Formats: sequence, structure tokens, C-alpha cells
Amino acid sequence: MTRVAAVDCGTNSIRLLIADADPATGELKELDRRMTIVRLGQGVDRTGRFAPEALERTFAACREYAEVIRAHNAERVRFVATSASRDVSNREEFVRGVVDILGVEPEVISGDQEAEFSFTGATKELTGRDDLAKPYLVVDIGGGSTEFVVGDDRVRAARSVDVGCVRMTERHLVVDGEVTDPPTAGQIAAIRADVEAALDLAGESVPLTEARTLVGLAGSVTTVAAIALGLDAYDSEAIHHCRISLERVREITGMLLRSTHEERAAISVMHPGRVDVIAAGALVLQCVMERCGAREVVVSEHDILDGIGWSIA
Repeated sequence: MTRVAAVDCGTNSIRLLIADADPATGELKELDRRMTIVRLGQGVDRTGRFAPEALERTFAACREYAEVIRAHNAERVRFVATSASRDVSNREEFVRGVVDILGVEPEVISGDQEAEFSFTGATKELTGRDDLAKPYLVVDIGGGSTEFVVGDDRVRAARSVDVGCVRMTERHLVVDGEVTDPPTAGQIAAIRADVEAALDLAGESVPLTEARTLVGLAGSVTTVAAIALGLDAYDSEAIHHCRISLERVREITGMLLRSTHEERAAISVMHPGRVDVIAAGALVLQCVMERCGAREVVVSEHDILDGIGWSIA
């Protein structure tokens, strides 16, 4: 067994998985999993650069993760950076900071690589289940981008598009530095237009309507699921592999789009870092389900982070 540490640094959050990996079988035994909202992609869509305060939040999380990795005596570490890190002009500042803290260079992966990791992490456990028909469509709604991957036992087609909960919020809901609460009909329509255009683009490479099972990943999806299940507190075990209908997703999205910051913050399962971006994330999910003709989404707590772990194993 090899003890591995996988770090996934996205636009909105940075996450860590520590697991014992069996190189012969590719099996992972989870030892520690954690997530920190750092909003690394703050302002990137507008400025093309990481903000100094966003970098410092991210480096603070890296310092915490470095201590955890050392405490677990992880033998191999892989740090993957996604959407926001592909777009910025001051990427080297980010890379130097991570190397100084964790001793490994962040791999700024392509959208296709991101999609493959997400698919592997999300579907590894689904193989052999008779109640979930193949092919799968895995949809990973991140902060800056959304990945679409179709496959059965392997990836058949993948595409990454630049719509995510943070990017859509900053592009359409922020006015004079403040998030509109609740958003106007025009702002909601603008998000929809961006998402529909992105779906057109994704559909050029990925057969969105051919999949038999839609698998949804990442914080926007899991938060919508937690609300749909009526949880008093976030419970990853209850959320993992639950099924949420399109009708319920529409109800929750409508509620979030009508709510104020205070009302969203009062939802018991809402992470403070998602309060301002969850409405846009839920709308992305709804648009995806409608375009794909999906009656329900199977929610997975295992995603790109687990895919990175598999890659080390």
C-alpha cells in the first residue's frame, strides 16, 4: 500500500484527499478528506490575474494541508490546478507559492484531463450497478468551468466549457462590487443565455442526450442535494449517490434565485463560501438537466479529487 495525498485547486475551493492506495488494484482507502473555500478565481474573469488576497487565502489553506500531509506521512503528493489557473497572467506567482509550501509543483491541467479525472472518480463505484444504466454523463459544475464527460467503462467524449458558479455570479450578478439579491429577471436570463451557449459548444463534442444516467459533481450539486433531502446538517453519506428529480431541482433553483443573501445564509446546509454563488450554480444544473432530457441526477461526493487519487495509485 502507498499513502497518497491528492490536492484539487479549483476556482472556488481547494480540497485534500489522503488515502492508502493499492498500486496493484487501484483501490483507495480514504483517511482524510477536507475542503476550504478560498475563491482563488476572484475577479479573474474581469482582470485575468489572481488577486493578492485570493492568493493569500489559497496559500493559507496550502499551509494547513501541508501539516496534515506530514502528519499522515504521505509518500506521494499530486497537486492539480484547474479552470482559473489556466487563464491568468500571474500563474508563476501561484506556482512558486505552492512549491514553497508543499514541495510539489501544481499541474495546471487541460479541460480534457480535468474531465477524465472527474469521470474516473465519479463512476468507479458505479460499475456493476444494475439500477444505473450506461453510458454515464458526468457533469462537474465548478467555480469557473463545467466539464461534460460521456462514457461507460472508459471516457468516450469530453468537453470543458467556461461556465461555473463563480464565473456566472461575477459576470452577471455583481453590480458595483455587490451581488444583486435577489437577481433580476434580466440577470437570470443573461446567465441562462451563457449556459445555453456553453451547452451548444459542449454538444459539438459530447452527445449530451445519449447518456442513460446523469451523474452530478461538485459543491453546487451537492448543496442542492442537501437542500432537497431536507438535511439539518451537511451529511456526505446521505448525499452520496442520492437521486434528485428535475422537478425538485427546479423548485430549489427558483427558491435560491428569489432569496436574499441572509435567507440563503440561513439554510442549515449552506457553506458560508457558497452563499453568493449557489443560485448561479443551481441554475447551471437545471439548464444542464433540461438540455440533456434528464429526469433525475445521481449525486456523487466522489469526483476529480478521487480521480487524482486513482491516478497516483
